[in-house]
Amino acid sequence: MIKDVGFLEILKTNPGTSVQDHGRIGLGKWGIPISGVMDRRSYSWINHLLKNDSSAAVIEILQPGFRCRFDSYTTIGVAGANAEIRKNGDLIPSAIIRIQPDDELEIGKFLTGSIVYLGIAHGFQTERVLTSRSLYSGITLSKMLAKGDKIPFFTNQSFGKSTFSSAKKNMIWFENEVLEVYPGPDFEELSTETQNQLLDTKFTISTLANRMAFQLEELLPNNISERLTAPVYPGTIQLTSGGKMIILMRDAQVTGGYPRILQVAEDALSIVAQKKVGQKIQFQLKNLPKIE
Repeated sequence: MIKDVGFLEILKTNPGTSVQDHGRIGLGKWGIPISGVMDRRSYSWINHLLKNDSSAAVIEILQPGFRCRFDSYTTIGVAGANAEIRKNGDLIPSAIIRIQPDDELEIGKFLTGSIVYLGIAHGFQTERVLTSRSLYSGITLSKMLAKGDKIPFFTNQSFGKSTFSSAKKNMIWFENEVLEVYPGPDFEELSTETQNQLLDTKFTISTLANRMAFQLEELLPNNISERLTAPVYPGTIQLTSGGKMIILMRDAQVTGGYPRILQVAEDALSIVAQKKVGQKIQFQLKNLPKIE
């Protein structure tokens, strides 16, 4: 396989589009967030279909209206939200797509879900900074992609043998409202009544939802005093002094002073990432494994 460099040129995009990969693991002691893709399940799926390395970089698209042009042969794949995908104006299924020079791709209306992933054979080849290609303000030169940006990739000079098989995309998993969670370090300090309310209530995703955190609309009684700064991770659920619940996402800080009442399971965090403003979620407690 010849690997010449080609470019994807962004013709149109809305805020929030970025290059992401598995993130910056193990750098929390320096105050560096993990970052990386919000929905790891869809990310892993598209890299698997493209036979990429599991850490290959993709483009994460948070809003419809993305349009790009390729200058070279390649193979791409689209995963995540169920969206209207067009190549050169023609509506196509969002699976594995073969690209020729000057082909244009457009991501239209999101039908279900809220994040689309555009993967490419061998992954996008942007600069690695601190072991990752993930864009993050203060670490990389920009935090988002913009119109006119050209993203490098390795071209495919040959498509290889065709088959009649195709991948079936499952759209059901991220519509699940029930999230598996573990008790956080401060969970036991909640009263029994508050614990029951926490697990019995359906919470609403508020408009304050981004790569750093998703805030929930409903309040929860909080009699726990604020803590000294302690480690937090993507999926940590904090409870503010005013009773607001905050689910930390991939760009979250690495420490925080609010009580940590729950920790969202890894697969469930991908479900959270695909939720839209106004959608509901409910927590289902899992017991921590016993240490023998």
